[in-house]
Amino acid sequence: MAQNHVSFLKALFGENEEARKRVFRSIKAKADARRTLMEKMADWMTAKFGSSGFLSLNAILFTAWILINTGQIKWVPVFDPFPFSLLTTIVSLEAIILAIFVLISQNRTAKIDDLREETDLQLNLISEKEVTKLVKMMALLLAKEGIDLSQDPELHQMLRPVSEEEIEKRLEKEILG
Repeated sequence: MAQNHVSFLKALFGENEEARKRVFRSIKAKADARRTLMEKMADWMTAKFGSSGFLSLNAILFTAWILINTGQIKWVPVFDPFPFSLLTTIVSLEAIILAIFVLISQNRTAKIDDLREETDLQLNLISEKEVTKLVKMMALLLAKEGIDLSQDPELHQMLRPVSEEEIEKRLEKEILG
């Protein structure tokens, strides 16, 4: 019996291991392979600069800058006296550049997420059609065995095929108001 189950699964999914790996390859991995140089740089910068190490480095540098430029460290000359105009400019530029790279990285991630959602939707619609067909087949088998299913309103609802257009119209109405 177990051997029949394995044979069924092999017939269903195929015996070719490479084909199975291709089917399950990550959408993100495919998208990562097609990144532009700017997207690769943005992802790298977002990963590196979005860390506690980078936060600590900034805290140390800003503290040292303020201590030096308030005269707290006597052996280093003041080069940016209060109100720290140079520090303000550097921090502003750093924030602008980091924000742009984070946005580039987030936009790419959003595209991948949109693709995943679309794929999920398509797979869900296919699954819904398959389940509806299975329910129909089961209802036919039960009817053939003489079991009366005519009084089951839930079954009648389940036997109706899903309308992709109806779902799309409902979603658009909810989203667009």
